[in-house]
Order: sequence, then structure tokens, then C-alpha cells
Amino acid sequence: MSDATAGPVATDLDLDSDDPDLDFAVAAYTEDGVWTVTPLVLRGEPDLAAVLLGLRRYPGEAGVLGMISVDEDFFILIRLVNGRAQYLISDVTAATEWPLAKQVVDELDIPLADDDDEQVPAGDLAIVADLGMTAMDLGALCDDVDLYPEEMLEEIADVLGFGNQFHEAIEAIG
Repeated sequence: MSDATAGPVATDLDLDSDDPDLDFAVAAYTEDGVWTVTPLVLRGEPDLAAVLLGLRRYPGEAGVLGMISVDEDFFILIRLVNGRAQYLISDVTAATEWPLAKQVVDELDIPLADDDDEQVPAGDLAIVADLGMTAMDLGALCDDVDLYPEEMLEEIADVLGFGNQFHEAIEAIG
């Protein structure tokens, strides 16, 4: 799906976070084949339960996709489909420093990486394969150490067809 068929950016919610390390959190979903991207309301230091609760507010024919960037260091993708959550974290070593990252790693039921371990993604690389981005392409994107998390998420949004809405939502937050 291209941006030409995507819908407006929903701006009825403001990001309300006391956590200066959270770059942004948005939800993306489709209704009648039209993408909508909206900021997620998170208060204080975000935790996984609050993120999941925020994502459950949105319908979405193909589920809802949560896109979170933390401290220009890593990103988290969460996809809720029929009440089931799928996760991808761009850097598993972030779990040693960031509580939200540790909660995702715990949900993935993988061991905590050491600080000196290689920065690799963890979770479901096929999280958005049915929406248009293959696991191989997503893995290659996560391996690009020259990109910031926001740039990676922007690339994902472009490939999935809601790049313009993603960009507008991020600008509305900042």
C-alpha cells in the first residue's frame, strides 16, 4: 500500500511522558485499508503493560503496530493481532540499561545479554512480513549501525506504506 492511499494522522492524543529518554511512541493501524498513525499516551517511565494497554485502544484490520524509540539508542516494535503480542527489539543489549527493553526481553524469554555482547536484534523479525517487509529486510535494517532508531522506524513505515503519516506524527510529538 502506498502513502497515496493512507489516511490522515490522528492528532487527538499528545505524548505525555515524563521520561526524557523516550524519543517517541506511536501506534499505526489500518481501517478500511487506510493507515492511521497516532502518538501513544505514556505517563512517566513507560513500562510494557502501559504500552500494551495503549495499543489495545486501536482497532486495526491487521492488528496495531507500536513503534517506540528510546534515547536514540534502540527501538521496539510491538504488534497486537487478535490479543496476541509479537515483539522485536533492535538491540538486545539495551535490556541491561533500560527497564522497558528488559521487559521486552523477558517477554521474549531470552537470557539477558552482557553489556559487552554484540548489538543484535531479538524477537520476531517477521513481525511485519505480511504487511510488506520481509524478515530478511528487517534484519538487514537492524544491522545497519549507521542509522538511528528513528531512521530505522521511518524506513519500516515507508516500506509498509505509511511513511508520510509516521513522519507527521513524529513532528507533532516533537
